[in-house]
Amino acid sequence: MGARYYGADSEDGDRIDDPSEDALFMMISDLSDLSDLDNIFVVVQPDEDDPVWFASVAVLDEGGYETVRRDTTRNEHEVTTSTSINDIARDLTIWMATRRISARQA
Repeated sequence: MGARYYGADSEDGDRIDDPSEDALFMMISDLSDLSDLDNIFVVVQPDEDDPVWFASVAVLDEGGYETVRRDTTRNEHEVTTSTSINDIARDLTIWMATRRISARQA
């Protein structure tokens, strides 16, 4: 059936449709497994052909994570770093929810 709003894809091919905060936490936690160098990022974006926004989380070589949020309709491009997976998952969930609300209002 596919995602109703957005999907989260990891580099190693895992996908979760409309991920919850807990699901994002688990996907980001999986990135910290240093034995799996084929899984160093997660991308979340609308489940459509030409998405206008996306967010990605990638493992940094020096430790921690880099989060990129981009929304072309709002001219937003933000890059942050963090070591807290809890904070990243919560912030992404809130950020994505505002995209869903905006899309319904358009």
